[in-house]
Amino acid sequence: MFWRQGLGLFLAIIVWCMANPALADWTHPLSFSNAELGRHDFSGQSLQAAEFSNANLELANFTGADLRGAVLSASVMTKANLHGADLTNAMVDQVKLDGADLTDAVFLEALLLRSIFKDVNIEGADFTDAILDRAQVKELCEKAKGVNSQTGVQTRDSLGCR
Repeated sequence: MFWRQGLGLFLAIIVWCMANPALADWTHPLSFSNAELGRHDFSGQSLQAAEFSNANLELANFTGADLRGAVLSASVMTKANLHGADLTNAMVDQVKLDGADLTDAVFLEALLLRSIFKDVNIEGADFTDAILDRAQVKELCEKAKGVNSQTGVQTRDSLGCR
């Protein structure tokens, strides 16, 4: 008798989970780790929590993309376009961003340690509470200007420039 009630409860839970649309729509995060995605167009896409670890993203277009919580660790993003992209809580550590367009991008609470920012355009980018080392902040403050159109925060203020 007890096992019948247990089996009935188990089946009821399974039916409830299958009928619940919020659970049915859940998908695993996208994974592009170790991928060759040079020149790929991700503009305007929702890529929340996507993983791009060790990926080649040279000249990739992420204009206006939603990369909140994405993992881009140890990727090559030379000359990538991140104009207006949202990288809130993203892991962008050890990423080569040489010549990248970071204008109007949001890096709120993003992890950016050991990333390379040679010849980047950061006009209007918001680095509020981002994790950067002193050398990175010094380098970025030399070119920091503008106000982020999404957050209204000045780039220099977000970096704590003096």
